[in-house]
Amino acid sequence: MRIGIDMMGGDHAPMATTKGAALALQELADDVELVLLGNETAILKEIENSGFSSNNYSIVHCPEVVDMNDHPARVLVQKPNSSLAVGFGLLKKGALDALCSAGNTGAMLVGSMYSINSIPGIIRPCITSFLPKEDGKDGLILDVGANADCKPDVLYQFAILGSVYAESVMGIKNPRVALLNIGEEPEKGNLLSQATHELMKGSTDFNFVGNVEGRDLFDNSCDVIVCDGFTGNVVLKEAEAFFKLMYKRGLVDEYFARFNYENYGGTAVLGVNGNVIIGHGISNDVAIKNMIVHSVEVVNARLTDKIKIALNNE
Repeated sequence: MRIGIDMMGGDHAPMATTKGAALALQELADDVELVLLGNETAILKEIENSGFSSNNYSIVHCPEVVDMNDHPARVLVQKPNSSLAVGFGLLKKGALDALCSAGNTGAMLVGSMYSINSIPGIIRPCITSFLPKEDGKDGLILDVGANADCKPDVLYQFAILGSVYAESVMGIKNPRVALLNIGEEPEKGNLLSQATHELMKGSTDFNFVGNVEGRDLFDNSCDVIVCDGFTGNVVLKEAEAFFKLMYKRGLVDEYFARFNYENYGGTAVLGVNGNVIIGHGISNDVAIKNMIVHSVEVVNARLTDKIKIALNNE
């Protein structure tokens, strides 16, 4: 298995990405090779200080760097020798099993949709986030930012994607899928929510359990929560803000510590023809390590293949 890492992506690259790769190599099986994509001189300099304990890595020199200010729709064409452009090229050819980055999220999404393309039948790819549950388990929410505006059929497809992810990667059998709304009743919410509920009701493509409200995000009423990317991003950023506020005040206990983004590392882009993992831009070495480990989990789960099977059964 070969996992490509954008070594130049993120606020603290390449130091954090190199240290994160070193940590990951301590946990990963011997058959996993890390392909470090970026400026070779900078990477080698950081490797000297990062205590690599394994030789299961290779370096692909990429002289150009994609930064957060680059235009997502143009940067892969304008910077063909960047770590992201080269990485997507290798992923498309099958030379990588997964590509992960904590860099420019927009460029990662554009690369996912136009370099390796969406899975046939997918209307809009999406991204997810984990929701720590009170009972110690994790739930899933999607979309969390890729699609600010959605139609009912898009949300319906998100439900399929989330269900496959929850079962394949998270190990949840027959995951319960809910629609985020302002009330439990089918007639509640805006026109999008009402139309989506009507579409999901009685579905045989996933286990729909109805509407849930914001107060249900962290309890055990469902496993997968579906919403548009605008709403999901607000939920995600609010959760991150509360964790930050509590941490500053020394109020973090065992449960709230699970809201720390470092624990999850990254999220898969669902609905594209390959395994693409997006990390947080502020990722430190621990978050990078967890992003890499999660990439391996996604590959082992054969997530893309299972999504294709689920779509064929629609």
